[in-house]
Amino acid sequence: MKGIVYKSTGSWYQVKADNGEFYKCRIKGKFRIKDIKSTNPIAVGDKVVFDLENKNDEETGVIKKILDRDNFIVRKSVNLSKQTHIIASNIDQVFLLITINNPPTFATFIDRFLVATRAYRIDTVLVFNKIDSYELEERAEILYLKDIYEAIGYRCVEVSSTQNKNVETIKEIMTGKTSMFVGHSGVGKSTLVNAIEPSLNLKTKEISDQHNQGKHTTTFAEMFDLSFDARIIDTPGIKGFGVVDIDKYELGDYFPEFFALKQDCKFNNCIHTKEPQCAVKEALEEERVSWSRYKSYLQILSGDEDKEHFRTDVWNEEDNE
Repeated sequence: MKGIVYKSTGSWYQVKADNGEFYKCRIKGKFRIKDIKSTNPIAVGDKVVFDLENKNDEETGVIKKILDRDNFIVRKSVNLSKQTHIIASNIDQVFLLITINNPPTFATFIDRFLVATRAYRIDTVLVFNKIDSYELEERAEILYLKDIYEAIGYRCVEVSSTQNKNVETIKEIMTGKTSMFVGHSGVGKSTLVNAIEPSLNLKTKEISDQHNQGKHTTTFAEMFDLSFDARIIDTPGIKGFGVVDIDKYELGDYFPEFFALKQDCKFNNCIHTKEPQCAVKEALEEERVSWSRYKSYLQILSGDEDKEHFRTDVWNEEDNE
């Protein structure tokens, strides 16, 4: 049988089969370590092949194979081990929630996150949240940011959960896809998710209470089916979301406006800093490339990153928004 992993507890997996039924599945010991360099060989979102077996009048599954992943995201390693922990796989899109204040979302944070999702081959939608709370100057800043990111191909949506503005638009974008919601704690992720699917908040609270004792040391992702042909992945407690190692000669490729100009640079290994006849720097001087984006690029290139600006909280019920 074939199915999709909806929940992982480390040793058992909840798999939704193609027939719509859920099965409790496990993996064999030798499969656990074969050609796998992550701490968890199977992640939520994985498409798997499994056999059913009946023991003591209980029908369970044994996972035989993981089908090829379209993409996956990893949590940064917390120790010196080269192993990684896969947060989830086969994600269609991530919604990055942005607020101008309370809390502020810095452009460097947005750009660092977009580099990560582009490296993971995951589409990103920028959601400018709490737009009902902004004064004229803050509205102007939102429009400025939208101009920057829409010009390089990112979809931007202005949302107010409390006034139900563009919540239906978010649902339309989510339809038929698997999504995650990400942003700094306090940007309104839980409020928006609850506006999209009111019943989901109750479900996740029960899960949080159930695993309350271990939530600071062990985290288990879970996927939920929504009422309008969409899925959402909840990863409680995941704080780090980023690309660990990007070669400095490849970093510019994850900035789409830089990548488009790359062929016009004099040197094919140009990193757009001190090289002569650099098409990116020429475009920068002509204001065809955003200075804030270039500043973010230089910060990432040098490793000079304010960790607080780049900390990302994946949506979970603990946000208390």
